[in-house]
Amino acid sequence: MAKYSIGVDYGTLSGRAVLVEVGTGKEVATAVKEYTHAVMDEFLPDGKTKLEDDWALQHPNDYLEVLQITIPQVLKDSGVSADDVIGIGIDFTACTALPIKADGTPLCFLDEYKNHPHSYVKLWKHHAAQDEANRLNEIGEVRGEEFLKRYGGKISSEWMIPKIWQILNEAPEIYEEADQIVEATDWVISQMTGEIRRNSCTAGYKAIWHKQEGYPSKEFFKALDPRLENVVEEKLSTDIFPIGSKAGEITEKAAELTGLKPGTAVAVANVDAHVSMPAVGITEPGKLLMVMGTSTCHVLLGEKEEIVPGMCGVVEDGIIPGYLGYEAGQSCVGDHFEWFTENCVPESYYKEAEEKGINIHELLTEKASKLQVGESGLLALDWWNGNRSTLVDADLTGVLIGATLLTKPEEIYRALIEATAYGTRIIVEAFRDNGVPVNEIYACGGIAEKNALMMQIYSDVLNTEIKISASSQTPALGSSMFGAVAAGSERGGYDNITEAAKEMGGVKDETYKPQSANAQVYDEIYAEYVKLYDYFGRGENDVMKTLKNIKLNASN
Repeated sequence: MAKYSIGVDYGTLSGRAVLVEVGTGKEVATAVKEYTHAVMDEFLPDGKTKLEDDWALQHPNDYLEVLQITIPQVLKDSGVSADDVIGIGIDFTACTALPIKADGTPLCFLDEYKNHPHSYVKLWKHHAAQDEANRLNEIGEVRGEEFLKRYGGKISSEWMIPKIWQILNEAPEIYEEADQIVEATDWVISQMTGEIRRNSCTAGYKAIWHKQEGYPSKEFFKALDPRLENVVEEKLSTDIFPIGSKAGEITEKAAELTGLKPGTAVAVANVDAHVSMPAVGITEPGKLLMVMGTSTCHVLLGEKEEIVPGMCGVVEDGIIPGYLGYEAGQSCVGDHFEWFTENCVPESYYKEAEEKGINIHELLTEKASKLQVGESGLLALDWWNGNRSTLVDADLTGVLIGATLLTKPEEIYRALIEATAYGTRIIVEAFRDNGVPVNEIYACGGIAEKNALMMQIYSDVLNTEIKISASSQTPALGSSMFGAVAAGSERGGYDNITEAAKEMGGVKDETYKPQSANAQVYDEIYAEYVKLYDYFGRGENDVMKTLKNIKLNASN
């Protein structure tokens, strides 16, 4: 009798569950639930409480709805009995910080705090803690804190400590009321197992935890703010559980919510990008995976700890046990294109798309594919949502150069695609230049699955063959594999993720190969991109930050 595992992938706008056959990796059924509250970046659910710029919140009940709706749906659609589901794993965007009570209740569930912004989940792209991140980096550098080197020299405003510090600075009552501040991914696991099990992946990459050294010292946290001296003991935890291990089992309460059987194995939580690596079959160094969606994460295995400027982190056992896991990323990829279609495309293009029976992205891609490399005369910097790697600066903003009165929407659209490819090349070269080999490149996610033009541009810009995940739901597949590992071989699963990857992971037969003529032209344009990257990104011209300050003052 076949056995199955479930993976649940929590994205920026929705959660999706995939029911997978253990041993083959065959995806039997998929279900998606859009978040009821989506991303709250203007108002809280009351419709009255306005959020400031750079805020991005979510409602934790949306995460429970994903479990409640998608898991019963994949069981129903597949006809698979819950008796044959041996494990479940989940992954999340990160850092997604949530203040909770000792019993696991989110503060935003309480009547007295439901209209308080700081009581909700701070999504990965919540950038309102930039002041705290800047101060943390300044103090860390002055003190000569070694941990900064493991994060490319800077801690991002997207990560846990700046977000916690923002709560303390702006809402000390929320900070005091919270018994713990957790990653949402760990909170969801606790709702299934009854216990908080903080995972080593988010702790390492997003909360400055190190397997050998632990968190930064109390003296460092006290130097940030005397109130933070005991933040680890008071709001975090030194109990960290390795990825690939078992968090617990489905409780009676969780069984009622999901339709799974009590006792079903639950994997320690993980991050969407990192869990994707074994899903494409990568279990050894030298193979970089681009996880492409609203943002892009770049993950890579190494055999020793190297210091790479601007990386998001290097964590021992952070992706695959036995290796150093490196992460870098771009804050704005799919979001980039969505912004453009919502704000900059004329109605005539939408009418044309409707007449052709395609969506606006497909139309723009079709038109952009007819352009020769360099034909538009445009060059963009892909910083519409700041720069994650290698500059680690959320205050940077977008640039478009070369526009004229003849510039067409598809030319700008292509320039934005090319900008994200140049941003990835910066990251790849940073790894290579600092002793971390990148010999092969893989891609997964909706963009990699659907947009052939974009993947060809990436191949040409990187001058490298690109392999594409065989799964259209790569993170969910990866999570299901960790669920099978949590179950163990005695229940029909696996004893480690490497074994699971060999049988359940893989890539498509077709690949994208660079076209030499295009690659040569892109080399010329990329050289100009690097000049702009350094000019605007490394302090020679801080016009973007000046304009942000003027905007802030004008709105007050």
